[in-house]
This record gives sequence, structure tokens and C-alpha cells, in this order.
Amino acid sequence: MFLYKKSRNFPKEEVYGLTGQIRRAAVSIPSNLAEGQGRKSTKEFINYLSMVLGSLREVETQVLIAPRLNYLKPEETKAIL
Repeated sequence: MFLYKKSRNFPKEEVYGLTGQIRRAAVSIPSNLAEGQGRKSTKEFINYLSMVLGSLREVETQVLIAPRLNYLKPEETKAIL
């Protein structure tokens, strides 16, 4: 994943901070899509889609924070978003 590669360059002290948060949120997106698709009802699937949207917004926010901390270059941020 592109985001995983880019977050490797974040400072080591961020391993349990922004790096971990951004990676968990990014992984939860396809995971929740897959889990929701495997549910028996449309209502359950829609609930998982809602969680996916939340995770997408979480990743977006974290990616917008990273360049402010000089962890990402503007062009990297743009590519991720």
C-alpha cells in the first residue's frame, strides 16, 4: 500500500502515534468493506459502509496533519488524497 510505504518515513517516535493511527484506519477501510459484504442483510452492509466512510475521513484528516508536521511533502499528500 502506498500509504504504508510513505508512513515508513515518519519519525520512529510516531510508531504508536500518527503512523499507527493512519495505518490502522487505512487497513480498516477494505476490511470493513469485505466484512460488510459478507453479512446477510443489506442493513448490516450499510452499517459497515458507514464505518468505511468514517475510516476514510479519519485517514484524510491524518494525511492532512502529516505535512504540517513535515512528515509528507505536498506532492505526496496530494497523491495520497
